[in-house]
Amino acid sequence: MNQDASGTDIGRLGAIVGEWAIEVTFPGGPPLTGGTTTFEWMAGARFLIQRWEVPDPNAPDGVAIIGFDELRNTLVQHYFDSRGVARLYEMTFDGALWTLTRTSEDFSPLNFLQRYRGTFADDGQTISGEWETSSDGEAWEHDFDLAYIRRAGEAVGT
Repeated sequence: MNQDASGTDIGRLGAIVGEWAIEVTFPGGPPLTGGTTTFEWMAGARFLIQRWEVPDPNAPDGVAIIGFDELRNTLVQHYFDSRGVARLYEMTFDGALWTLTRTSEDFSPLNFLQRYRGTFADDGQTISGEWETSSDGEAWEHDFDLAYIRRAGEAVGT
């Protein structure tokens, strides 16, 4: 397991390494299935690369790089998608709960605050979560559900 200078155990992210099916549910619609995402270590195991494809025009394909940001003293996700959107999310992961939060302007305007909270099933084979938005960081509103179902790869580093 690698640890950064602050002692954060980056190896804990091994729990999401592998291939996952994606299920997206927008309000009032049926679940969109058929999407996939993979998480794999970059050489050196200091960064985790996520790539995803969703066969629906309402959900973009993309790539994200996850690692530890010493300046912020937290995990971050650098997000890029097929719409040309680039964002930076602060991230936490304790092995059971995965959060991504965007509360300040970065590569793109901050028209609303965002957060994702995904909960791992006890067996590590599914992550059930939802994206939320907020205008003030106090009141959060449901945006859409995003679930991951493990297809391949063993949970490691947990």
